[in-house]
Amino acid sequence: MAESEELIVLEPHASGRRYLRELWNYRELFLVLAQRDIQVRYKHAFFGVAWALVRPLTTTLVFAFAFGQIAQLPSQGVPYPLFVLAGALPWQLFSSSLTEGGNSVIANSHIVSKTYFPRLIVPASTLLVSLLDFAISLFVLLGTMLWYRVPFTPRMSLAPLFVGLTLLVSLGASLWISALNVRYRDVRHVVPFLVQFGLFVSPVGYGSGVVPAWLQTVYRFNPLVAPIDGMRWCLFGIAPRSFQVSLTTSLVAGGALLVTGYLYFRKTETTFADVI
Repeated sequence: MAESEELIVLEPHASGRRYLRELWNYRELFLVLAQRDIQVRYKHAFFGVAWALVRPLTTTLVFAFAFGQIAQLPSQGVPYPLFVLAGALPWQLFSSSLTEGGNSVIANSHIVSKTYFPRLIVPASTLLVSLLDFAISLFVLLGTMLWYRVPFTPRMSLAPLFVGLTLLVSLGASLWISALNVRYRDVRHVVPFLVQFGLFVSPVGYGSGVVPAWLQTVYRFNPLVAPIDGMRWCLFGIAPRSFQVSLTTSLVAGGALLVTGYLYFRKTETTFADVI
């Protein structure tokens, strides 16, 4: 007589603490997905890692010409190409994370529909790919700083804090977009528009100081304002007068984006396998 087989059912934990523990237990899957995405991005690309250098350079050249040469906007004593580049890197980190993370669940539908694991791992793993692009782009920034003979100071050691803030904002936005994208497939068409719009409402090609006073209150709620201004402060020691207020507001907005994105993702992830 054949022995009865044991049926193992994998189900998500409702408890937030147990869910976080489960995320840690699946950390190897997180690394495997990130490693796969990195290989896919660079292995069959003709220019390879050069793409990570071309994007910030292109943005820097276009914005330096448009805002620096034509509009003659102030850069607070910093060479305009360097001023733009310092803002472009955090923005590229966010936009890349949002684009890749927003499509991550759909792109991994063959895994999501077959077995259970904490789905949050999927959009979170894309952050490592974007972070690698950011690290490669740093060589362009460092080379430009050497070219303009910008002195290195201990204040620059605080830059990772603002990179971490950018990652938290990116994760919150990615959780929202990836969850919405499963249920509403036309969301993927909205993301490029949001990225393009966000580029101009974030202080990438200009400083926050040029924003009119009557718009400052609303403008500070852009969670990317503080990371970009903070990066420039770390590198060059420049910051708008309202930087502390902007930092507090961005922290609140970014924290709200992360918390609500996490809650919405957790609420909908149990239906991913059925809807996808």
